[in-house]
Amino acid sequence: MGPGPTFFRVLNSEFIKFRTLLSTLILLASTAVVMVGFGALSAWGTGQFADAAGSDPQAAEAIAAQGGDLAVTVPTSGIAFAQLILGSLGVLLMSSEFTTGMARSTFAAVPKRLPAFVAKLVVVMVSAFLLTAVSTYVAGLVSVPILDNYGLKLDLASSQSVKLLLVNSAYVAAVAAIGMALGTIVRNSAGGIMSLVGLFFVAPIAFQLIPGDFFVEARKYLPGNTISPLTAVEHVPETLEVWQAALVLGAWVLVPVVLAMVLLKKRDV
Repeated sequence: MGPGPTFFRVLNSEFIKFRTLLSTLILLASTAVVMVGFGALSAWGTGQFADAAGSDPQAAEAIAAQGGDLAVTVPTSGIAFAQLILGSLGVLLMSSEFTTGMARSTFAAVPKRLPAFVAKLVVVMVSAFLLTAVSTYVAGLVSVPILDNYGLKLDLASSQSVKLLLVNSAYVAAVAAIGMALGTIVRNSAGGIMSLVGLFFVAPIAFQLIPGDFFVEARKYLPGNTISPLTAVEHVPETLEVWQAALVLGAWVLVPVVLAMVLLKKRDV
């Protein structure tokens, strides 16, 4: 009888499964195209806005309110779509294990189950981080000549540009982890994706529309609202501090992941 699978063998197996699934490759390619496309579109829109500032006092005031550096956020303009696509990918990678019956063979090979889950989680998070980082950088490269045409400069090597790239990439990786946890808990692709959309897109709007101080305060602690304080140049009043936002986002990842691991151990496949 051969030796049981080590974690690195399980990790390698999960990576092979990840990169050989056509649906995975399509979603990854879609994310890259969307991010680069939105970067180019945002660069054009930002240039148009900067041009308008020459004759529109209100536009000039808006630029001044942002510190005059409109270009720095252009490469990350597609992050909202990246988090939706890669978060959904996280859901699908785990929920499809159960809907297709692959979970039986996966957990037959890895009876402890958790090593397979952790390996898949590592693959998903690392892939989401790297894809977001590369796509953001490429979006920046595409945006530079467009912005130059309007007299705007984008320095991709500046500390703020690097910070935005790294923090947004880590944020999308966290969303992918939450998606995978939801896929494990719900075991249904549609249900998991709807839960993800509700958490990141519907809840912030609902909390904004519902009157009451509780919802105003609670809105700060939704996972989708942690990215703003994490990427802000200066702290904005009535928002979370950077360390608070990091802890809140970490908790939003940790709690569903731990719950998913517990349920994975206790439930029948």
